[in-house]
Amino acid sequence: MFVNGVESGFHPRTTVRNEVSVLPASTLPRLFVILIVALLLAGCESWRADPTAGWSASQLYSEAKSALDSGNYSQAVEYYELLEARYPFGRFAQQAQIEIPYAYYKAGEPEPALAAVDRFEQLNPRHPNLDYAYYLRGLINFNRDQGFLSNVFPMDPTEMDQGPLMDAYEDFDRLIRTFPDSPYSADAHPRMVFIINTLAANELRIAEFYMERTAWVAAAERARHVLATYPNADVMPQALSVLYHSYRELGLDDHADATLSVLELNDAEAAVAVRGGEHLSVEVERGGLWRAFERLPFFN
Repeated sequence: MFVNGVESGFHPRTTVRNEVSVLPASTLPRLFVILIVALLLAGCESWRADPTAGWSASQLYSEAKSALDSGNYSQAVEYYELLEARYPFGRFAQQAQIEIPYAYYKAGEPEPALAAVDRFEQLNPRHPNLDYAYYLRGLINFNRDQGFLSNVFPMDPTEMDQGPLMDAYEDFDRLIRTFPDSPYSADAHPRMVFIINTLAANELRIAEFYMERTAWVAAAERARHVLATYPNADVMPQALSVLYHSYRELGLDDHADATLSVLELNDAEAAVAVRGGEHLSVEVERGGLWRAFERLPFFN
């Protein structure tokens, strides 16, 4: 548009008609019904009554303990945690705190079990059953690598991850040092012996790995480490055998003779075998279906 020969910045408004689709009136009631049904379905979970809503602390504990005793460990954990949430300051809640980690442990969930033990110790540093908490922590770590497959195809313990076993040893050691008269200490001690023998055997298998590859220096060092770290382990004769043969291969005959003398003092029969050129290998213990499979010709 021009005003006095000059184009103005004003332009006539352009009207745009928006097409709006209008649903037929007959469709609206049907959509309304569908919306109501959807809302009802979405809210039915919240409307469902909680069967434990009116339970007292004693009833929650009783049901949790019953589930635990019957092997329903996930249900036991649920009831114990409800008990703690609803009645956090009662005696039943405190008892639940020490039974929750056991329920997790039996359910095969070591990480939550260890976290629950830590929580119990932090909340109850002077609890009369603190020795049980120490023992339970050791037990959880001791059996940490166990599961369904390990029952069917049991592994040689020396082939498993040694970290949890070392943690278990420290847990049992703390129990025995802190509560020497605890009834749980009597069970912890043989477990510690087993752990020592397992750790020593694991180290010695590494030494044998070096022997098989004629890495005599590495084999001798590993055998010396076993003898120095685990002097009372069951594999002591095998460690001396590795050390003897490694010294012979390295031309260190004086060291080899001294090693054989030590072996003679501790196990004369083993010394005779080693002197004759035999090596005392670490035995692998397997069970379950492995024993059946190993009898088959193609398995070997």
